[in-house]
Amino acid sequence: MKTQKKRSDCPVSFSLEAFGDKWSLLIVRDLMLHKKCTYGELAKSDEKIATNILAARLLSLEENGIIQKLEHPDSKAKVLYQLTQKGIDLIPIIVEINLWAEKYMEIPEKRKELVSQMNADKEGFIRNSINELKAAHIEKTK
Repeated sequence: MKTQKKRSDCPVSFSLEAFGDKWSLLIVRDLMLHKKCTYGELAKSDEKIATNILAARLLSLEENGIIQKLEHPDSKAKVLYQLTQKGIDLIPIIVEINLWAEKYMEIPEKRKELVSQMNADKEGFIRNSINELKAAHIEKTK
C-alpha cells in the first residue's frame, strides 16, 4: 500500500482523501450491498461511471487498502474485486448515509426495502452485512 501525503491530521480530511470523491463510496456500496465483484458488473451501475474513472477509482481504493484484487476462478482475463477488512469497516458509514438520505430526500421505491431494514435494526443489519461479506470472501478464495 502506498503511503499518501495527508493534507492535515484531521480524521475527516484523511478519510475524504481515501474515499471522499464522487465515485469511491458508490463502488464500495456496490461491492457491499449489491454484491458486484467484477469490473463489468461495476461498470453497469445505475450511475453510469465512465470506464476511465472506474479504473482510476478502483486503483485508488486498492492503493488505500479498501479493496483488493483476486484472480477470477473462471477467467485469467478477469479479476474479482472485494472489500478488505478496512473496506468492510465502512459498512456503518454506508448505513448512516442511507439513513441520513432517507430523512432528507425521497427514497426511490426500489431502495425503500433496504433502508427500511437498516432503520428497523441498524446494528443487526450491520452485523449481518459484515458476516455475509466475510462468508462471500471465504467462498471466493476456495
